[in-house]
Amino acid sequence: MSPPNSPQPMNDQDRDITATVLRERARLGNFILRRVRDQDEADDILQDVFQEFVQACRLPAPIEQASAWLFRVARNRIIDRFRKKKELSVNETGDDPDDPDGEYRLDLVLPAPDGPEAAHARSALLAELQQALDELPANQRDVFIGHELEGLSFKEMASQSGVAVNTLLARKRYAVLYLRTRLQTIYDEFDM
Repeated sequence: MSPPNSPQPMNDQDRDITATVLRERARLGNFILRRVRDQDEADDILQDVFQEFVQACRLPAPIEQASAWLFRVARNRIIDRFRKKKELSVNETGDDPDDPDGEYRLDLVLPAPDGPEAAHARSALLAELQQALDELPANQRDVFIGHELEGLSFKEMASQSGVAVNTLLARKRYAVLYLRTRLQTIYDEFDM
């Protein structure tokens, strides 16, 4: 029997959790910081995400894609923080449409799924977003999804695809401008 304060050996699950945290920490931290722009707040969100990750890993149902799961939870935490500060509308985001890496965030304007009406509105908006994404040219859609939903940097996407960063920036800009215009009508319907 080991002494009461001696560290316990790590099991396979603990090793997997530790490896995932070490592998994703920098990328996830940068993803969060790009969106909240306050280091202390970003650190808090990162800590919350990893705490939730450890808890979820201990549940019987496994997490299939840890990286995607972490970024989804981080995005939800960021959205929650923004909602606590202020409800945003598409026209109040203060984004510059000419800034291709700006903080325009479609998911920040979705209603929180609190109650049946909000859940319906969120579901309808997400369905409309999916349809709008499907209407984009494939190269614009891929950049938008890579950057906004998968948390990839433009540098990472350029390295993976062989396409210049400036080209990727332009593609995202066109995607954002299209999505903003395309989704304004449905957003206005639910914002009333």
